[in-house]
Amino acid sequence: MSVIKLTLLHSGLPATKFVQYFRRWWKCLLHVQGTYPTVMFLYLLGLVIFYYLYRWFREIPRVPDRGNKYVYITGCDSGFGNLLARHLDQRGFSVIASCFTEKGEEDLRKACSDRLTTLHLDVRKNESIDKAAALIKDKVGSKGLWAVVNNAGVATPSANCDWLTIEDYKSMLDVNLIGVIAVTLSVLPLIKKARGRVVNVASVFGRISPVGGPYTISKYGVEAFNDSLRMNMAPFGVKVLCIEPGFFKTTVTDTVVLGNSVRHLWEKLPQEVRDDYGPDYLDKVDKMMKDKLVKMSDPDLMKVVSCMEHAVAAVRPRTRYSPGWDAKFFWLPLSYMPTVFADWILLKEAILPAKAIN
Repeated sequence: MSVIKLTLLHSGLPATKFVQYFRRWWKCLLHVQGTYPTVMFLYLLGLVIFYYLYRWFREIPRVPDRGNKYVYITGCDSGFGNLLARHLDQRGFSVIASCFTEKGEEDLRKACSDRLTTLHLDVRKNESIDKAAALIKDKVGSKGLWAVVNNAGVATPSANCDWLTIEDYKSMLDVNLIGVIAVTLSVLPLIKKARGRVVNVASVFGRISPVGGPYTISKYGVEAFNDSLRMNMAPFGVKVLCIEPGFFKTTVTDTVVLGNSVRHLWEKLPQEVRDDYGPDYLDKVDKMMKDKLVKMSDPDLMKVVSCMEHAVAAVRPRTRYSPGWDAKFFWLPLSYMPTVFADWILLKEAILPAKAIN
């Protein structure tokens, strides 16, 4: 009991109440009349409840002096980045929101306070990244940059591996992986100065690969970059955090955009490859996306944005966040399963080509 109390006191939390509740629960447990498995179950359940309550209280405090903390967010034209820029602006942070389009910049400026700054950024081009970094350096001055949120990303072209060329892979990796690394390195000295944070948006598909193409490869790469950077930056007091969302209703999961991309790739395939898959394969894929992808995609984007905000603003952020019930209860557990079992689950639901071997 004294160990628990000392741990809570050391963390700055109200330890007295926790210890009182734990002592009462322990006395009740000792008086339980039942079998050994029942006692052990209640004991483990109590520990789990205690852990999550402790974690919840520990993660409540937020950083002070937000007006002097600058947060650089990529991909703010729409989706998570756009909502995060607005949300952090409302919370009092000085937001530097990068957009790919002039319309994106204009819409954000109209919706936010004077603290928010917008700039153009194309993460595929080094000159654009360097120009943005120079502007940010002038903006933040000696304070340094509190956080960079690498949110910009694309989901097309996506299709079976044998439908794609190496150029299709490069086009996505340039945005989803190389862009993340390049943006981070461009402002890393400013983040080290502020002892700030790097927040990388990966995906549950950075843990498991249920689809072909470069998307999962790019997200696995983000996970690897995130982990190596976290270890390298720990001695400097810089926190490196990862967001791994499940399916949410954004442009990344837009069935019209994905369907058009798949159809475009199909039309470029050699006839030999089309014959392997069959003439009705494309229609089956289109139906599957409309039936399943729409139902799987969560419309509540704030689940992800809240995790991003916590990563930026919490005194004690988590190393990883997995917003979305599908991420927590399906994709992540599946990624820990034996490969043969995970493959069986995924192939059971997959659309098989016409010439699949039975």
